[in-house]
Amino acid sequence: MLDLRPVRAFLDSEHEAWACTAAKFASAELARRPEPVDDDAGRIEARDVLSAMGAAGLLDPIGTLDLRACCLAREAIAAASPLADAVWALQGLGITPLLLAGSDRLREQWAPGALAGEIMSAFAMTEPDAGSDVASMKTRAVRDGDDYVLDGHKWLISNAGIADYYVVFASTDPEAGSRGISAFLVPAETEGLTFAGAQGMSAPHPLGELQLTGCRGSATNRIGEEGRGFMLGMAPLDQLRPTVGAAACGMAQRATDEALAHAMGREQFGKPLSDFQIIQDKLGRMAIDLTASRMLVYRAAYEKDQGADRITVEAAMAKAFSTEAAQRIIDDAVQILGGRGVLAEHPVDRLYRSVRALRIYEGTTEIQHLIIAGAMVAEAKAANG
Repeated sequence: MLDLRPVRAFLDSEHEAWACTAAKFASAELARRPEPVDDDAGRIEARDVLSAMGAAGLLDPIGTLDLRACCLAREAIAAASPLADAVWALQGLGITPLLLAGSDRLREQWAPGALAGEIMSAFAMTEPDAGSDVASMKTRAVRDGDDYVLDGHKWLISNAGIADYYVVFASTDPEAGSRGISAFLVPAETEGLTFAGAQGMSAPHPLGELQLTGCRGSATNRIGEEGRGFMLGMAPLDQLRPTVGAAACGMAQRATDEALAHAMGREQFGKPLSDFQIIQDKLGRMAIDLTASRMLVYRAAYEKDQGADRITVEAAMAKAFSTEAAQRIIDDAVQILGGRGVLAEHPVDRLYRSVRALRIYEGTTEIQHLIIAGAMVAEAKAANG
């Protein structure tokens, strides 16, 4: 079960009940699933866990934009299955642009099935030469009568090759930089859109490349206004960024639980490992990092749920601190477990391979630091006139 004690001040009774529901589902339906042995198995498993989460209502908070409920869901899911967590995250990124700016037709056609886990979405922004520098993307969308024609190459796209639709970001006005980017919903079967190959990761994850060549789609599939794609792309990242921190907390909690159980049950030199001060020092640091991470995550989510227009700084703090802390916690868990911690079938080894990506996707730690510092400088300049 999730430890809600550090964050109870940010939750109401409905959230506490929801936390129990999410944790029970994750324990019963996700934790028992074996890790996929290869990319093909991972892609099949991703579709399966999406269906299971949708049927159980674990995707519902995405539709209601209840950020605290989203965080609670991701924390429970990530503790049980890093792959299922990645599937949840990408479903959120693919649905949120529709909810924020999609036409009634697009929302009605795609959102209900996506929230039910029957339709898989993908968020296609990253390119070989456009990662953190989104404005440098080379994918183009040219208006042709009632259509747009898209050409370009996307890579490191989660759910590539298995998604039912892609939210594709392309430049409609290259001279305008980030203000010339627009967003489009591109169904997977659209002519000119091809899956260009899988990209393997150290942890199972359906990642790959997309090629768009003369990919023609109706202008009615544009999401939001032309030239507003950059802001639309940043909005779900900004809104859902605390959930990345929540996932980090879930992974860190699972690693802490595994390490503590091992330390109490494993005897060396005539006494349990948990009696050695060096082990207690590690466990104490792990608990402090985890508690601080949770408080940053749920504070950010609380502010958004209370009506804050933007939580850019709060979300950046939550993601930066909690993902870095989770890396430290899981590394300490490996040290406590010793050789067991690097056995491929051990949950902590799976966490060790999975947690690293959290410090990169949806904005690297360094980018989060720049966001925070930029806000500090801007505030100081405004205060000084």
